Amino acid sequence: MISQRMMEKADQLLARERGTIYKDPGGKISIALVYPNTYSVGMSNLGFQGIYGLLNRHSDVVCERVFLPDEMDLEEQEEKGYEPFALESRRTLARFDIIAFSVSFENDYPHILKILRLAHIPARSADRGEGHPLVIMGGVCAFYNPEPLAEFLDVCFIGESEEMLPRFLDICRSARTRADLFQQAAAMEGLYVPRLYEVAYDAGTGLIIRRTATEGASGVIRKQTVADISSSVIRPVIITPEAEFSDMYLLETMRGCVWSCRFCVAGHIYKPARRKGFDALKAEIAQALQGAGKVGLIGPSLSDYPHVEEALAIAGVDFSITSLRASPRTGRIVGLMQGHKSVSIAPEAGTERLRRVINKKITEEDILETSKMILTGGIETLRLYFMVGLPTETRDDITGIVDLVKKIRELSRRGFLTLSLSTFVPKPFTPFQWHPMESIREVKERLKIIRKGLGQVKGVRVFHDVPKYAYLQGLLARGDRRVSTVVEELAYGSVTTGTPSIPDRDFYTFRPRGHDEILPWDFIDAGVPKERLWQEYAEALGI
Repeated sequence: MISQRMMEKADQLLARERGTIYKDPGGKISIALVYPNTYSVGMSNLGFQGIYGLLNRHSDVVCERVFLPDEMDLEEQEEKGYEPFALESRRTLARFDIIAFSVSFENDYPHILKILRLAHIPARSADRGEGHPLVIMGGVCAFYNPEPLAEFLDVCFIGESEEMLPRFLDICRSARTRADLFQQAAAMEGLYVPRLYEVAYDAGTGLIIRRTATEGASGVIRKQTVADISSSVIRPVIITPEAEFSDMYLLETMRGCVWSCRFCVAGHIYKPARRKGFDALKAEIAQALQGAGKVGLIGPSLSDYPHVEEALAIAGVDFSITSLRASPRTGRIVGLMQGHKSVSIAPEAGTERLRRVINKKITEEDILETSKMILTGGIETLRLYFMVGLPTETRDDITGIVDLVKKIRELSRRGFLTLSLSTFVPKPFTPFQWHPMESIREVKERLKIIRKGLGQVKGVRVFHDVPKYAYLQGLLARGDRRVSTVVEELAYGSVTTGTPSIPDRDFYTFRPRGHDEILPWDFIDAGVPKERLWQEYAEALGI
């Protein structure tokens, strides 16, 4: 059963899109590509859009999009039993061969279960049979720790999936049964079939004591990486004003980061850093101009893309860019962005000492000089990103944020400063993967110090995340399979009977991990040696 009102809303969304793909599903592998958040968020995700286009390039595949309804519509769906449906055909999820979740944020995990329940599809893979759609997952969360979702997934893509998907489709075409498909998938580099692994825990400590691969599955899953992103097919397909980046054509300039800050998972799991060739970028910009008025250049630090100045100098293009690095080159880039409203830099910490701990290789002088160039260069808003609760952080580091922002404000009275404060969350495959989170009470106190210290400074605005959601993210980012019960509770307030008991949630968030501990994600070879990460961690803490 489908809501008539929601179908009308879908019609309105589709009417404002350019590039929507419609295909006759007859005789084709049908894939529901699901972004477990709202339409506006999902349609601003370049990876989601790119996979939509990639799958639909296959003549025997039809891929359609599904999103989490907004809060009001979700309540109506849950109350009246309305099913989620694909925008393009209005087909419900149970009618697809494959449900492919594209997951970028841990806090979206409960949404996956909500969507499956609304579709009347068992959430746990053990409860699904041949007649149910295959449930697969890709996206950045799959790279580093899919274990909190392992009980719900049939197949997980470990790494950049644009080269894996065509091979996986070959498996889908040839597999005679679901069991045959799992065996073939387990033999393919980069594919993880959770049901083929068993995990044992110590009854006293709760620690993992053993992880066993069954039925010939590999004990190690090697992350897959696209060597040359200049030839990548990941690019926007649909332009819409209803996305968070309204009517914007997003273009990838770099994948990975050269700096390897110790807190940053993207800087580690996307190694090696790869840059798109300028000829390829120019061709994509020319294509973008045929369908969009604005072009968004994406990269972890566009100051490090060697051709960014050449790109921004292309006439007739309204560019938007992501965060810049505090460096002399940023001044030249800002000079090419006259008329733009905002630019972002990320000092991350308020003191030189703490920036050394996190391996953020910028000085206070870099920050001040870059800020001055931005504020005097006609940019309306300078956005500053900081974290609270970093390893070894003290109250002096927090007052350091206040002092640094005041110094920036004194450089120029033009424009606004907008602080974005986030709570530090340790992530897998970073040197801080062993580190506990700071207590929520202390984080709130530190946020209060910053708000009070800057509350009377003219032209400064302070925003921060909700700490409890950061702690949920920390639980889900470093959890093991037992955390599936938490995901169920978050999704619908109850758990499936017969699941293993979970230790106290503090076990995952506030407990320091030992050097020799088996971590839930140790079965993934992300190209980052664990011993090297520990050396970095020891260096950061001085141990």
